[in-house]
Amino acid sequence: MAKQIRFNAFEMNCVAHQSPGLWRHPDDRSTEYKDLKYWTDLAKILERGKFDGVFIADVLGVYDVYHGNNEHALTGAVQVPVNDPLQVVPAMAAVTEHLGFGVTTSISFEHPYPFARRMTTLDHLTQGRAGWNIVTSYLESGSKNLGLKTQVGHDQRYDIADEYLEVLYKLWEGSWEEDAVVRDKARGVFADFKKVHPIRHEGKYFSVPGTHICEPSPQRTPVLYQAGASSRGQRFASQNAECVFISAPTKAAVKPLVDGIRANLVKEGRAADSVLIYTMLAIVVDETDEKAQQKFAEYQKYASYDGGLTLVSGWTGVDFSQYQSTDQVEYIETNAIQSLLNSYVKADPEKVWTIEEIAKWTSIGGNGPVIVGSPTTVADRLQEWVEETGLDGFNLAYILAHQSFEDIVEYVVPELQRRGVYQTEYRTGTLREKLFGQGPRLGDEHRAAQYRDLSHSTAQHAELAEA
Repeated sequence: MAKQIRFNAFEMNCVAHQSPGLWRHPDDRSTEYKDLKYWTDLAKILERGKFDGVFIADVLGVYDVYHGNNEHALTGAVQVPVNDPLQVVPAMAAVTEHLGFGVTTSISFEHPYPFARRMTTLDHLTQGRAGWNIVTSYLESGSKNLGLKTQVGHDQRYDIADEYLEVLYKLWEGSWEEDAVVRDKARGVFADFKKVHPIRHEGKYFSVPGTHICEPSPQRTPVLYQAGASSRGQRFASQNAECVFISAPTKAAVKPLVDGIRANLVKEGRAADSVLIYTMLAIVVDETDEKAQQKFAEYQKYASYDGGLTLVSGWTGVDFSQYQSTDQVEYIETNAIQSLLNSYVKADPEKVWTIEEIAKWTSIGGNGPVIVGSPTTVADRLQEWVEETGLDGFNLAYILAHQSFEDIVEYVVPELQRRGVYQTEYRTGTLREKLFGQGPRLGDEHRAAQYRDLSHSTAQHAELAEA
């Protein structure tokens, strides 16, 4: 039996997202990103297409590595201006029943205590359809605007993230016992205070003594996404993630990432298939291969060379303006996304990239490939990617908002459903239940499970205080 293919929509609360320059196309809607209707229309399209969810990226900073300034980012609207990702979710949830919402926020820029409340609130408002993409942030500009003189080192960011997650797990999973909320109107008791526990966390980076101030949400902990593909990032993902988002330009570059993630899961005592892995990809589809190629050729006329290099310079921390267009790309150790340059330089020995090729590549669809063709051609290619790499699905970047997703829902989804490799109905329940077919809570094998029983440690602390 052929493996099922899963779709997420890759979005961002900004203009054009992964295709800088395409906002100028007359059919593109991404300049409407400030309007709620833009987001509610998108949600309806995606739910009609049985997408798992919408995965909303975010950065708190500006892409100012290219030429050492933010000119091209601002001129070309390269992921700036960018609005908050969480605030559009309730509106999308209100017009859908099943669609999931994976939102990106950085552990580097918000204390875990207020963040725990924000995500619990979101899980309540979506009736358990919330997910969180855990990132540690890579833009120097974001760190400086929060008072840091420089960006924290790559691996240290993950050390901080380890403790950040420990705090969250204690708040989400352990602070309130399962039956703490009683809602007894007759007795005037909403919660049994004896079953709500302070987490008493004292660590290297965080001190959080108190209780979670929200009652437990349907999932308690939102579905956990993670996008780090470096060795340190993969180790973090193997301990925490339920869904992993990767991006690389070729199947040859994707397969070792998938194999590495699966191997690390086993090392951490988790099943190799316990995590869903999505790679970034864009699709241009029409009734025939010829029509699709014509559509793609039209899109290429609007692509921005400088916009592409603005993105890749920001992602990698390397200013590509200092090189000639014909120079070959080489690996440079930086404090940004370490796996991205590796995907161009080391992962596929048969491919040598020049600066110009990377600029053109990233200007349409970002760091992932673009599949162009008829529904049959696209479906064939998607199945090849899954079968040859071990992927579970795709984080689909749009080229035109919302035309790209409309086309995928009209042409690609029915073809995949006809082949029996794409869901025709959603599972019931929370996002976690829809994705994994199990319960709404994280499984007992997950790292978070060890923080569920805080009542024993609280009782011990009380005894010591009395003594």
